[in-house]
Order: sequence, then C-alpha cells, then structure tokens
Amino acid sequence: MNLLLAEADAAAAGQGAASMISLVVMVVFWFGIMYFLMIRPQRKEQKKKAALVNSVEVGDSILTTSGFYGIVIDVTDEDVIVEFGNNKNCRIPMKKAAIEQVEKPDSE
Repeated sequence: MNLLLAEADAAAAGQGAASMISLVVMVVFWFGIMYFLMIRPQRKEQKKKAALVNSVEVGDSILTTSGFYGIVIDVTDEDVIVEFGNNKNCRIPMKKAAIEQVEKPDSE
C-alpha cells in the first residue's frame, strides 16, 4: 500500500514540474508575441521620427503636429524657430518634437 502511495506522490510531483515548465514556456511565448507586435514597431517608429527631427535644417518646409505649415529660420539643440505664412513678423520658437513632416527645398 505504501508503495502505491509513494508512486502516486512521485507522479504528482512530476506532473507539477511539467505544468510549471509549460507555464514558463507560455509566458515566454506571449512576451515574444507582444514584443514583435507592439514594442518593436514602436521603437522603429521612434527611430524614424528621431532621424526626421535631427535632419531639420534652416530653409526646410515643415508641418507641425498641430497642422501648421512653416519654414525653419533657426535651429538649436532642442528648439527651432519657424516662420509661418507670408508675414515676416510671425516667427514662433517651438520644440523639435512638434515637427511631423519635413520637406527639403528643391536644389535647382
């Protein structure tokens, strides 16, 4: 009788270890899925945006996140001064992070 109980306990312990291993495998699997579907594309987009912002030069035409079109007239480390419209008095300093699109002037 004791032999049967000892075998049952050993089988239960082996089954518990197998379920723990399968749990770890599933967690790793779901983390991998989340990485490739959410984290990796977001990092790729952030790198693309950083490259776009760092490529801004004086004379570039930009579109801001608020929908304004303007021309860059000065660039510093974190800020740009943008001239909006034909009015030469409308110059606004803004963060580089607010730039959505950059259009380089044609080199004709």
